[in-house]
Amino acid sequence: MLAVGLNHYLILSAILFCLGLFSVVTKKNAVTVLMGVELILNAANINFIAFAKYVDNDLDGQMIALFVIVTAAAAAAVALAIVLNIYQRLKSINLDEADSLAG
Repeated sequence: MLAVGLNHYLILSAILFCLGLFSVVTKKNAVTVLMGVELILNAANINFIAFAKYVDNDLDGQMIALFVIVTAAAAAAVALAIVLNIYQRLKSINLDEADSLAG
């Protein structure tokens, strides 16, 4: 029977981070870029919780992960408001078209 260890969590986190980074770098859709940022933050959360379980054995990793989740939710709300404003002004959420602050 295969036991799930720290290496498995780190591999999963690395895969999520790479997918998120790929999405942020290559996509032109603002919503897809925001989803990539969320994947990157979730990869960091997996690392915090895995290291807290296997290395520290205290609640520091869980508390930091909770703080990251709350901060990411607030950032996502602000970012979606910005995306809606861009769509209202430009009728597109393509990031290449939203290259200046002037409408």
